[in-house]
Amino acid sequence: MDTLSRLEQTIAGRLTTGDAADSYVAHLKARGLPVIARKVGEEAIETVTAALAGTNDELTGEAADLLFHLLVLLAAKNVPLADVLAELDRREGTSGHDEKASRST
Repeated sequence: MDTLSRLEQTIAGRLTTGDAADSYVAHLKARGLPVIARKVGEEAIETVTAALAGTNDELTGEAADLLFHLLVLLAAKNVPLADVLAELDRREGTSGHDEKASRST
């Protein structure tokens, strides 16, 4: 099992049985989906900032924060990481331009 899968399992457990006083994931859940989604946005901005003006170590840390919060959001919406990976597999070998053009707007 890879790191993201293990983390997904840990997050799932904390979303269902975690105490908000002891678990950051449970704390986020208690604050609600808008807060979780906003946190993903904040982490995305921090990742971009680190990419443009930070060190590689800063980018690494921010990318880890972004992946973590994205996994929390997916779990809160009951979207398994496997579904996201399957979508990436589906897109493999397709031009990004072609894939984007195929989406309905």
